[in-house]
Amino acid sequence: QVQLVESGGGLVQPGGSLRLSCAASGNIFGINVMGWYRQAPGKPREMVAIISSGSSTNYADSVKGRFTISRDNAKNTVYLQMNSLKPEDTAVYYCNAVRIGVHYWGKGTLVTVSS
Repeated sequence: QVQLVESGGGLVQPGGSLRLSCAASGNIFGINVMGWYRQAPGKPREMVAIISSGSSTNYADSVKGRFTISRDNAKNTVYLQMNSLKPEDTAVYYCNAVRIGVHYWGKGTLVTVSS
């Protein structure tokens, strides 16, 4: 089993920044891809950004140029730096890790972008 714990969510004004963190623990050997997904009220969960163990990245079009995903393999932690936040970025953000084809999820952290 892999446990994922997110932190860093909160309330921010439009145009502001937040940094999310996700620490992985447990049976972490073999984790390949880690990433962030989000789910807004009434909408399906969507991929925000993912990063491989070799640091290859992929972003949703809606966040390209504003969000940056990074990974510290020594700390088993993945980060999401979110800049120029918009009200439509409001959602619960979930950390995800893939290990030998199995997806693991954190409990989520709420990001609210509002004035």
